[in-house]
Amino acid sequence: MRSGLDETIHPINRLQICAQLSGVESLSFAAIRDGLGVSDSVLSKQLKVLQEAGYVTLRKEPFNSRIHAWVALTPLGRTVYTAHMAALREIAEGHAAHPPTGPH
Repeated sequence: MRSGLDETIHPINRLQICAQLSGVESLSFAAIRDGLGVSDSVLSKQLKVLQEAGYVTLRKEPFNSRIHAWVALTPLGRTVYTAHMAALREIAEGHAAHPPTGPH
């Protein structure tokens, strides 16, 4: 994969999770799920991949007699996400500077 691009973050759900977390300290599991429009199980699977890579942490806390989960990017996750986005911008800008040519 191109330098700066990260195969773990690249799939759309994981990229959106990282994007949601990039501007905040942490978000609730429910907020991320609702933002993505996915089921609990789909989000859990995506978070597990990001956790195993060391890109996010999951913290569970009791609140109003229920357990709420909070998700945050780790410093490594922020670094990799920033590099991934820079690589995507570089690709997009390079493509705009050199539009494809072909038969008209």
